[in-house]
Amino acid sequence: MSDWEVRLIGSDGLTTAETAGVVALLRALVADGAALGWTGPPPPAEVEALLAALIAAVPAGDVALAVAFAGQKAAGFGYWRRHHRPTHRPHADLERLAVDPDRQGTGLGRTLLTTLIAAALRHRIEVLTLDLRADNTRAAALCKKMGFHQYGRLDRFVAVGDARYDELLYALDLRELRGPAAG
Repeated sequence: MSDWEVRLIGSDGLTTAETAGVVALLRALVADGAALGWTGPPPPAEVEALLAALIAAVPAGDVALAVAFAGQKAAGFGYWRRHHRPTHRPHADLERLAVDPDRQGTGLGRTLLTTLIAAALRHRIEVLTLDLRADNTRAAALCKKMGFHQYGRLDRFVAVGDARYDELLYALDLRELRGPAAG
């Protein structure tokens, strides 16, 4: 039995305490070297602005935001965002998925990803894409288990100071999960 629960966040958003929990989680993960797109812990105002923008896009079906809570503490976080270009609108990109290190290996990452995939299916997303740093082997393994396939690799694409990492590109074709009758 897990000590956490995953919630899809609706247009009612997060409480001030929940927002602070997500801010603290992301800052701590990045400080420990998590590959989440920041080279240092993001300023709280930046994370708060990101959360506000995501929540504002939820009613239109342009974003799905999932947050895991262990009691009052944020334990995980993830979201996808629909592409804005008209030719790419049927698709979305899983931009971030993060799990508290104390809860890694408990199934929380899988539950967050399953929740986001289910939301993508409900919003008729056709292809869900993501990219990750090649040294993030846990995330790569989870993606493969969940049916994503690697379609590309950009050598030494991610720069963190002087270090360079390959970027792996993955996709999950949700049309295949829906089947031919659902289109």
